[in-house]
Amino acid sequence: MVELRFHGTGDGHPATLGDLIHTVTTGELPMRITAFDGTDVGPQDSPVRIEVKNRRGLDYLLTAPGDLGIARAYLMGDLEVYGIHPGNPYQAFQLLKSGVSTRRPKAREIADLAKGFELHKLRTPPLPAQEAPARWRRRLETKVPATSKLRAARAISHHYDVSNAFYEKVLGPSMAYTCAVYASDADTLEQAQERKFDLVAQKLALKPGMRLLDVGCGWGGMVRHAVKHYGVTAIGVTLSKEQASWASAAIERDGLSDHAEVRHLDYRDVPEADFDAISSIGLTEHIGVRNYPAYFGYLHGKLAEGGRLLNHCITRADNKAGARPEPFTDRYVFPDGELGSPSQVIGACHDAGFEVQHDENLRLHYAKTLAAWCQNLQDSWDFCVDEAGEGTAKVWGLYMAGSQFSFEANWLQLHQVLATKVGPEGQSSYPWRPDWDPSPSVS
Repeated sequence: MVELRFHGTGDGHPATLGDLIHTVTTGELPMRITAFDGTDVGPQDSPVRIEVKNRRGLDYLLTAPGDLGIARAYLMGDLEVYGIHPGNPYQAFQLLKSGVSTRRPKAREIADLAKGFELHKLRTPPLPAQEAPARWRRRLETKVPATSKLRAARAISHHYDVSNAFYEKVLGPSMAYTCAVYASDADTLEQAQERKFDLVAQKLALKPGMRLLDVGCGWGGMVRHAVKHYGVTAIGVTLSKEQASWASAAIERDGLSDHAEVRHLDYRDVPEADFDAISSIGLTEHIGVRNYPAYFGYLHGKLAEGGRLLNHCITRADNKAGARPEPFTDRYVFPDGELGSPSQVIGACHDAGFEVQHDENLRLHYAKTLAAWCQNLQDSWDFCVDEAGEGTAKVWGLYMAGSQFSFEANWLQLHQVLATKVGPEGQSSYPWRPDWDPSPSVS
């Protein structure tokens, strides 16, 4: 490794971004990085180039090292990424996450950098409008814990009450913001989303006349599919006013109002009980790992004996990482969200009284789903920017492309857990073998 010699940090000259990069990385950089201070490192012929345009952009990187500082500078226009589309920056994540080797600087190097950057004078620049406060500040501002219904409603609103028109472009006609299920590479996103809803319906063994509760129902896709194709009566609940409004209009448009309903309501406030089936598609991520016991206990109490629960959620790949998301995701995407491991989900489900019958990992299906959403955002970029603002559109591009890479790298997984409510003496209505088609056909 080449010994670093800063531009005279010992004699009063400032350090550069290039000094910082060389101090914390080893080997060849996978992309070219330039900056206002003369920095020009990495391969000159790289298809992707990052430029830090001014001192404020550097200050973002110095005050929040890692993904959060990069995102702040990018969203504020002080950092530009050339060679990628802002709606689909997947290639940049590939290069950064899989091609940069980091090292821990020595104490002397840290001291030189601190002096060269005059860190004693450093102040955090203004934050992007899309950024939520840190967790500790959110608790102080609301004066309530993350488990409260008020805090849950605010977190859901931050993510989902952006613009229904924006989501229509990104998600497509299905308006399904959860992992689709592909039978082959040839499937379209819409076919895969319909297959997902049908797989959930079959795992729940839905039949005409049954009653379904869909918690965290989003824009009502599962509710409408179950009523239309399986003849059930379904109630969906969501904490997003925008989702509930859109879903209610879609139910009326499809002529399903006699058997389908979506309410703007916390799932814990549903008064009905003895449902034959419960679907939870993408809600567990918002619950918090410590609240898994209460969550699964509540759903267990809402099911009739012999009823089935299908819990579909993002998980960590193992128990080694903490449950809290990275700072960027926590501040910009899912405030108060947490991701447990598959074993934590299944364990809490068992402890609540359920008997887990089946678990399926759809990790690569979610990577393909996210790639389709990124392409939709790229294709509809001008509309999405006009509708939600460039900053918000950039956030969603970063989040979805980064998530695609995370699922491909097996940092994240997507598990569907099917469980049943057994009788007081252990009675089970579950058949000897699974009674669903593992890859249902779609029209």
